Amino acid sequence: MTEENKEELKKDQEVQEELTEEALEDIVEDEISDLEEAQKAADEWENKFLRVSAEMQNIQRRSNEERLSLIKYRSQDLAKKILPSLDNIERALAVEGLTDDVKRGLEMVQESLVNALKEEGISEISTADEFDPNFHMAVQTVPTDDEHLANSIVQVFQKGYQLHERVLRPAMVVVAQ
Repeated sequence: MTEENKEELKKDQEVQEELTEEALEDIVEDEISDLEEAQKAADEWENKFLRVSAEMQNIQRRSNEERLSLIKYRSQDLAKKILPSLDNIERALAVEGLTDDVKRGLEMVQESLVNALKEEGISEISTADEFDPNFHMAVQTVPTDDEHLANSIVQVFQKGYQLHERVLRPAMVVVAQ
């Protein structure tokens, strides 16, 4: 091999090395670009997964809250249907001329209904305090006097009831103003 051929071969090798380095740099850049795109896609999928996971937890939490609420207030409709009967028993007890046996029988029925309602978490709304529009319905007002201060309950027309903290029926009252 001649000196010229050796130089040409050397130049060819250098050109090949340059091309190989450029090709390798291009391949590395392409691979880095592909890796960055894959990382970006993975991040997007992870965000979607986290959002869906959080939404599922919220759905489960809301479902549990609704279920607990349904359990807590399950007797609401039945109580609303029983309360008029309890009112009628109280009216019957207020009638003059009942025999002791009839009166005692009505009191026993009233007591059993009140106990059954209490067991379900239903209680009578207090009318001993001042008028509270959240628990009382003013059906009439009277002027204040020495016995009755402003916003005090003077008379109860119909008892009010609540199931836990939920008002089933407000107490119908006369209020001094």
